[in-house]
Amino acid sequence: MSGILKLGIPKGSLEQATVDLFNRAGYQITVSSRSYYPTIDDPEVKCMLIRSQEMSRYVQDSVLDAGLCGHDWVVENQSDVIELAELNYSKATDTKARWVLCVPEDSPITGVKDLEGKRVSTELVGVTKRWLQSQGVNAHVEFSWGATEVKCPDLADAIVEITETGSSLKANKLRIVETVLESNTRLVVNKESWKDPWKRGKIEDMITLLQGALLAKRMVGLMMNVERDNLPKILDLLPAMKNPSISPLAKGDWVDVVTVIEEKQARQIIPALKRAGAQGIVEYPLNKVIY
Repeated sequence: MSGILKLGIPKGSLEQATVDLFNRAGYQITVSSRSYYPTIDDPEVKCMLIRSQEMSRYVQDSVLDAGLCGHDWVVENQSDVIELAELNYSKATDTKARWVLCVPEDSPITGVKDLEGKRVSTELVGVTKRWLQSQGVNAHVEFSWGATEVKCPDLADAIVEITETGSSLKANKLRIVETVLESNTRLVVNKESWKDPWKRGKIEDMITLLQGALLAKRMVGLMMNVERDNLPKILDLLPAMKNPSISPLAKGDWVDVVTVIEEKQARQIIPALKRAGAQGIVEYPLNKVIY
C-alpha cells in the first residue's frame, strides 16, 4: 500500500549540494526562496527544509520519516534514529569533515589535558563536554553563535570547530591540537517508519540511487575500438570495476570495448590505450553507477 514519505532536506550549507545530488540521482527537487516545502517530481515524497542541526530530532519525533544531516548533529542531539547510509558529500568536498580542538599558533596548549580550567568555545557543546569528560578534563564549554575562529585568544582559550580542508583555521592563525569527532552526511530514519514495509522500500530505493549518483561523480565511461590482436594488451591496461563489455564490430577482426574507470585515472590510461592500438576512444560522464 502506497502513501507519503516525509523527507527532510538540510537547509543552509548542505542545501544546494543535497539538491544537486538528488537531481543526479533522478529526483528533480526545486527550492523556492519563499517556501520551506521544496517540490519534488515524486508524488509519493513530501520534502521539508530543516536545519541539519535539528534534523535528527524531528526524525526521532516522527515529524519526518527520514532526513539528511551530519552525523555530528545526531551525536550532539543524542537522537534515537537509524543512521542508514553514509553519503560522503558536503558544500566543499566529498570527504569527511572533522570537529577539531584548536588553539592560537603561539598557545602553550599542546594537548587536551592542558585545557583544565580553561574556556572552550564551540557550536558542538554537548559532544565537546562529553569528550572532555571522557578525557578527565574539567573545562568551561560555552556555545558559540558564529565566527568561532576569531574568539581565540581574547574570548576563549581554545575552540572546537568543524573543518574540511583546514584552510580557514590556518588563515586565522589557529593550530589543530586534536580531533574530537569525524562526521559526514547521513540519511537518518525514524524507527517506526523503518518498520513500515512501503516506507522501508521507498527509502532503500532512494539510498541505492543516491549512492549510485555519488559513486558516478568520480567515475567515467570509456569506449573504444580495438583490433582483436591488440585486445590482451588493452585489457591489461583497464582497471575495470567488473570485466569490460566486449562486442564484435561489423569488421570481423575488430571489437568494441566498454568499461568504467575512475576519472582521475583517465589522463594516464587514455594515452596508454592509444599507444596499445585502441582507436575511436570516447570518454563520457556517468549519472549513476550501481554495483
